[in-house]
Amino acid sequence: MSRVHLGRRLVLEAMSRVPDGAGGYGVVWQPLGTVWAAVVAGTGREVGGVETVVAATGYRITVRGALDGAPERPVAGQRFREATRVFMITAVTERDAGGRYLTCFATEEVRT
Repeated sequence: MSRVHLGRRLVLEAMSRVPDGAGGYGVVWQPLGTVWAAVVAGTGREVGGVETVVAATGYRITVRGALDGAPERPVAGQRFREATRVFMITAVTERDAGGRYLTCFATEEVRT
């Protein structure tokens, strides 16, 4: 296994629903903590809509391992934030047999 350089500081966030006062709810993202990560870009694509075009790029984001159920262990549906960039986590797997590192598959979308 090659050496991992965790050189990027990301904030792990989880979605939370809050009442909107009109019987529905709004979505807010709550920070869970900061992690150091290795971020590797995959291939990108454009997704066209009626009013906008979205460029979507897949990423493999490697972070230190954490036990199942631990709050610092990323799960699908959460996201990483780096300043204004947002990486939506779609899947998480252990990178090595010992569970020292996790690989998070994520997508970044940018409106063009």
